[in-house]
Parts: sequence; structure tokens; C-alpha cells
Amino acid sequence: MQIRELSVPDSFEITPIQRADDRGVFLEWYRFDKLEEAAGHPLNLRQANTSVSKKGVVRGIHFADIPPGQAKYVTVTHGAVIDYVIDIRVGSPTFGKWDSVRLDTVDRKAIYLAEGLGHAFVALTDDATVSYLVSDTYNASAEHGINPLDPEVGLVFPPEAGELLLSPKDVEAPTLAEARDAGLLPTWDGARTYYESLNAKTGS
Repeated sequence: MQIRELSVPDSFEITPIQRADDRGVFLEWYRFDKLEEAAGHPLNLRQANTSVSKKGVVRGIHFADIPPGQAKYVTVTHGAVIDYVIDIRVGSPTFGKWDSVRLDTVDRKAIYLAEGLGHAFVALTDDATVSYLVSDTYNASAEHGINPLDPEVGLVFPPEAGELLLSPKDVEAPTLAEARDAGLLPTWDGARTYYESLNAKTGS
């Protein structure tokens, strides 16, 4: 597989090698050793999630408190989405910036985002099925959101997504500035300290 760091530090695009024959296709969509080499520490898997979305559904921007936060390794098993990683770490050189990767069943890419980064996606097809490997179990009290339509963030949704559909919770989520002013956002220094603690555990 090929792993490329995105423009938001600590997030990566993973492109697997697909081996096709007359029976179908085989690929490795997750390799702990390759990811550890890129990220500097392993993804300690604690939970796996799947969501199925109609075309136009937007999920996010979601993030969790650090520590421990929730790193995510995301791929699509049916349909297509645009997956976004947003830097919400106060003090980061790319604070408020984002990058995106198209996840579909053609290239079968995945995206990895470290703890403390914001995550969102928009479904480009009906029954878009997204699977996540995550580093910690869901903790409602530590989970937060930012409105994905916040103009300060400026996520660009492709025309092929059609009419956008958001949950009431995401619509009512604060803007990036409001979340920052309320002290909800992780910090760049706090995130780096946490990443270093993960590196130390593995001797990386």
C-alpha cells in the first residue's frame, strides 16, 4: 500500500494495492505495521463502527477530548463519500484548515486521522457504507461537534452530493470560533504531548 500524509499534519491517505483476477479483487485495506511506520505509533484498536448514509448526508464535524481522543481509520465498503479531516487543534500551524479524500469502491482508499482532529464526510451515493476502526470506545461525555456548514471552516461539498442532509445535532453544533471560545477544542501542544506519549509506549 501507499501512504501519503495530507496537508493537515497527522492525517494520511492510504491507497491499497488491488489484485484482480477473474474471481474478483483482493486487497489489504489495513496494515498495522505500515500505519505505525507513517504515524510513529500503532493504532490501538478498541472499536469498529459502520454507518450507512443516503446521498447528500453530511456527518460531522466530530471530535473527542484528548486524552485519550479517538484516532480513526476510515474506508468505504459500498458507494462513495468525500471524507474530510479538519485541523481543530488550537495553536496548530494549520488550525482551521482541512483536506479531503474521495473514498469509494474503485480505488478503495482509506484515511487515517490522529486524535484531536475533526472528522466529517458527505455521501455521494445512496447506501454509502463507511467503516471505521477507532482507538477508543464511544464516550458521549467526551464527544463534541462543530457545524460542518461553518463558513470559517469552509468545507467544499461537490455538486454530485446533491441536497445536503444534516442531523439536528450537527446543525445545532457550534462554529469553530464558538467552540474555541468555549474551550472545547484540543490544543496543538496537548495533542503533540499525547502523540509523544504513544510513541514512547512503543519505543518509536
